[in-house]
Formats: sequence, structure tokens, C-alpha cells
Amino acid sequence: MVGGGGFLGREIIRQARLAGHRVAATFHSRTPGDVADVDWRRLDIRHRDDVTALVLATRPDAIVNAAYRQSDWATTAEGGMHLALGAAAAGARLVHVSSDAVFSGTASRYDETHLPDPTTPYGAAKAAAETAIKGITPAAVIARTSLIIGDGDSGHERHVHALATGAVTGVLFTDDVRCPVHVTDLAAALLELAASPHAGIHHLAGTDAVSRHELGVLIARRAGLDPAALPTGLRADTGPPGPLDVRLDGTATQARLTTRLRGAREFLAPTPA
Repeated sequence: MVGGGGFLGREIIRQARLAGHRVAATFHSRTPGDVADVDWRRLDIRHRDDVTALVLATRPDAIVNAAYRQSDWATTAEGGMHLALGAAAAGARLVHVSSDAVFSGTASRYDETHLPDPTTPYGAAKAAAETAIKGITPAAVIARTSLIIGDGDSGHERHVHALATGAVTGVLFTDDVRCPVHVTDLAAALLELAASPHAGIHHLAGTDAVSRHELGVLIARRAGLDPAALPTGLRADTGPPGPLDVRLDGTATQARLTTRLRGAREFLAPTPA
């Protein structure tokens, strides 16, 4: 597990351990001290030789890569390439987590056959990693996903909570649309793909397309907060630059999986009293 200290990485580790797998996970600067029964290894994926040495030393059956830095090309693009080289050297299966940021938002929906047309440096880095991985390890899975939500503990949810309580200022865009996915669904689907014979592009996103503001309303209601306290705005007017409406169509991928990828309106529904 590469990027094991992150929000998604920790959930993948939890599910893998519950399934009885031995897990080695990497961290960049600080070991997550509250995750037990894991062989933690420090790794900077920007260094190709270090990546290859670690993969050859641990000899994993599968590698799941959830590491990225939005502002760092070397980590997001070159790091993915280095992991593909390491996986090829060790004969390991690679599942690489990519992003809907590889698309411009000019199409009404994006299925697995659409070619990347990124408009941001982060999207370009993710697209570059996809291209390198496909060339080096054609049997790898490239899993594009969208906003990752949890049970109150994701960055998106914390931001909504802070906005609703007045702890921070800002707005939630009504014109910025994505297909959020729950972290437990995403982790389960990635592990299922790791154990499968499938290769190539897969879309792992929720079934509901919602704006950032609608997502915030759903999060606030589930948490018992006042949705009316959430300020609104238009990304087209204020930025940051980037695609506005990116809807991942994962119909073909879902047909291959037993894991069901729920929509935001389902997984953020308030729990009955």
C-alpha cells in the first residue's frame, strides 16, 4: 500500500487486514502510529531506485498506489511511473488510483473510453502517470475516482462542518459538479480489482452527480447542522481555474464488480433515529 497514511490508504489497510492479508505500507514523513499490524516503510516515490529497491525487498503480490501531491508533478506523475517500473521488476500487480481531474468537463459524461484532456497541472500529472503506467505495465489497473467522502472524517466533510459553524469563511460552489464516492466503497472496489484479472481503465465513482453545495447540504444534514448556514458561490466567477462539471460514468466497471458504489444521496442520508 503506497500512501498508507492518507485517508483512502488507511481504509484500504483496514479492509485488507480484516480480510487476512499481510500489509506493508509506505509513508513519506511520519508513521501513522494508530494503525497496527502493518509493516511500515518510509518511501519517497520521487526516487526511482528507492521504489524499485523496496518493491524487490518486500515482493508484494499487489501494489495499490494512493499517493499524490496536487502541487508536485514529481510525486503525482513520476512517482506513478516509478511504481510501475517497480511492479514490473517484481512481477507484482499494480492498482493505481487516478482522478477525474484528467478531464476538462466539456463532455456530458466520461466513461472508460474517453481520452484525458486535462486543463490543470494536477490533471496533467495524473494523465501523464496513466500513460506511463499503461506503457510499462499493461496488466495494471488504473482506477479513476472523484471526491472521496467518509463518515465525517474526510477533508470535504471537515470543511463543510467548519463553514456551517462559522469556524472558517468561504463558499460552496453551485456550478462545480462531481460524482462523490464513499471511502469504504472505493477501498473495497480497489481491493476487489487487485484480486481480479481485469486490466486498464476503470471508473470508481458514485452514481449521483452533485454540486459542491449540494454535497455540503447532504453532509450538513447528516451531521445535524443547518444547511442554510452554508454560503454559496460560482466557481466560474471566482475560481480556482479548472473543470466545472465532470461526471464519471462507471457503468462498465460496476458490471465487473460485486462491490456496489453508492451515490452521495444514499450514503449521506441521515441515519434514522
